[in-house]
Amino acid sequence: MTIGRMENVEVFTSEGKGRGLKATKEFWAADVIFAERAYSAVVFDSLVNFVCHTCFKRQEKLHRCGQCKFAHYCDRTCQKDAWLNHKNECSAIKRYGKVPNENIRLAARIMWRVEREGTGLTEGCLVAVDDLQNHVEHFGEEEQKELRVDVDTFLQYWPPQSQQFSMQYISHIFGVISCNGFTLSDQRGLQAVGVGIFPNLGLVNHDCWPNCTVIFNNGKIELRALGKISEGEELTVSYIDFLNVSEERKRQLKKQYYFDCTCEHCQKKLKDDLFLGVKDDPKPSQEAVKEMIQLSKDTLEKIDKARSEGLYHEVVKLCRECLQKQEPVFADTNLYTLRMLSTVSEVLSYLQAFEEASHYARRMVDGYMKLYHPNNAQLGMAVMRAGLTNWHAGNIEVGHGMICKAYAILLVTHGPSHPITKDLEAMRMQTEMELRMFRQNEFMYHKMREAALNNQPMQVMAEPSNEPAPALFHKKQ
Repeated sequence: MTIGRMENVEVFTSEGKGRGLKATKEFWAADVIFAERAYSAVVFDSLVNFVCHTCFKRQEKLHRCGQCKFAHYCDRTCQKDAWLNHKNECSAIKRYGKVPNENIRLAARIMWRVEREGTGLTEGCLVAVDDLQNHVEHFGEEEQKELRVDVDTFLQYWPPQSQQFSMQYISHIFGVISCNGFTLSDQRGLQAVGVGIFPNLGLVNHDCWPNCTVIFNNGKIELRALGKISEGEELTVSYIDFLNVSEERKRQLKKQYYFDCTCEHCQKKLKDDLFLGVKDDPKPSQEAVKEMIQLSKDTLEKIDKARSEGLYHEVVKLCRECLQKQEPVFADTNLYTLRMLSTVSEVLSYLQAFEEASHYARRMVDGYMKLYHPNNAQLGMAVMRAGLTNWHAGNIEVGHGMICKAYAILLVTHGPSHPITKDLEAMRMQTEMELRMFRQNEFMYHKMREAALNNQPMQVMAEPSNEPAPALFHKKQ
């Protein structure tokens, strides 16, 4: 796939949405429509010492820039590749005496590129950075205040010998970052590590049930088709996670991206009945449902507090109690039940209580399958985690089935070359081999598995974090 070859798409005026992109030919699930490198990108403040500033891979040992002592790289190759973008930053940090926050670093990198190349279209871009939406006029009081602070800090950081930009232009760039900043994830796609501006991607409009997904892979983003897309059809991605009632999604989109979502799922409130699902037989009273929603909200707050303090056994206790109370009231697709199931299965896996975790993980996946688009990346990742949990619990048939399902989804959403898909393929082959052994001689299988697990430390699940899964677009908190 050639980066920047944009003949598969064209810009058009999308009814009620402004500019959009449409397909100039037919696509099928897993097709890469286009790939794009960042116009500019930076690593998050909290991870500057752990992630390469060029390729955004997490590494144990990184080389530090000898001059500014701030930038970190995998090796000399990454350091050389970064120099064009880091040169100005390097001397600006030395002059300023400290490192400004990620927003200011990104704004400066964008403006140094504009200084080098001018404000027009750069090669392979369908839109100039100048023409991206900034929504500064829609900023609330708090956002306006933050913008003023950022602009002031930027002016102190920006070198006097560099091209001087107007206050209006600097504000425009900060607005562009706020609305169009795309989250960059580490090489396995599991952790958000940075933020970048991708002008072509900025033209793709939102739909809660989109026909495309975006993945960051090997230093570039790929826009991938989730199913059949006809020639002339608008290309859409979802800016937020689908797992919420339409009113809540609309509220979130209005607050973060300043538009009213008019997609079919929001207009017709599709799947809202499942998100709010209650038991059928016997049907609980409205009063009982209201009480249970309040209890669930209160419990989620207590869970967040316990998680942030690392009190994982307390988290498990709270989830178990809440799920028991939810049982006669909520259906398994209810949002509050799914949040409990997701949390308890993740935390129990971390605590290596795989048997109990596997039971909750299965219920969670059953709920997710009724709600998400069949080729949703978050669904794929959730099914993968549930498959691993079941494998660890010794439920080899269920585990293998889920790992195969997750692999099929990730082939579409991430593609075969993505590190997480490769990991999953290796797991799929291993569980397939184990399953054959299990079916031939169950007793011997358990004996060999026990020996293997005793000899080889089990791959423990990552410590649960309060961070949600990396969102598509990075919104400054």
